[in-house]
Amino acid sequence: MAAAAFVRHGKKIVAIGRNYVDHVKELNNTVPKEPFFFLKPTSSYLPSGGNIEIPRGVDAHHEVELGLVIGKSGRDISQANAFSHVAGYALALDMTGRNVQNEVKKKGLPWTTAKGFDTFTPISSFIPKDAVSDPQNLRLSMKVNGIIKQDGTTADMIFPIPRLIEHISSIMTLEEGDLVLTGTPSGVGPIVPGDRISCSLADKDGKEIAKLDVGAVQREGGYSFSP
Repeated sequence: MAAAAFVRHGKKIVAIGRNYVDHVKELNNTVPKEPFFFLKPTSSYLPSGGNIEIPRGVDAHHEVELGLVIGKSGRDISQANAFSHVAGYALALDMTGRNVQNEVKKKGLPWTTAKGFDTFTPISSFIPKDAVSDPQNLRLSMKVNGIIKQDGTTADMIFPIPRLIEHISSIMTLEEGDLVLTGTPSGVGPIVPGDRISCSLADKDGKEIAKLDVGAVQREGGYSFSP
C-alpha cells in the first residue's frame, strides 16, 4: 500500500476503547470482558503538521494510539492469520470531546459527536509493516507544549492485536485501507487553542519509528456545545 493511501481511500476508522488498564481506571470505567470499539469517520483525519480545530464549548482531550492499517480485506479472521491482513501502522491521536462524551453517556446516547469532529484523528505518515519488528513492544509517548502527558507501551494492551482483529472481523468485514486504533495508555487530558502537541512511536531500544506533530486552534463557526 502506498504511503498514506489509507487516509484517501480507507472506508472506516475502528477505534478500540478501554484497552489499557490504567486508562480504564483513570476514567472510572470497568475493564471489558471482550474488545469494545466504536467508529470514527475518515473525514476526521488530520495529517501531521495540521491544526486540530476545537469546537466552541468542547473540552478536547488527547489520546495517543497505535493504528493498524489494514492491507487485505477479511471477515472472521483468525488470530493466527491476523497479521497477514495488516499492511502497516500509523501513529495517531484519537481526540475526544470529553464533556460531550460524558453528557451523552449519562443519557445512554452514542458517542459519535464526541469522537467524530473534523480534525479529531491526527495521523502520522504510513509505517510499513517491515519497519516494526514487534508491534506489541512499542513505546507511545506524547507531549503538550514540551511536557510529557502520556508515556506507555503496547505490551500493556488488555487485548493484543490478533484478538482485536479477530473480534472486529467477526462483526464487520475489515477492508483494505481501514484503520484500527488500538487504545490509549493512561495520562489523557485536555488541550486548548494555542497548544502544540507532539507524539512519538519508538521500538524497544528507543529508536523512533514515527512522529506526529499538530497544533490546536479554536474552530470558527459550526458546532457549539452547551450542556
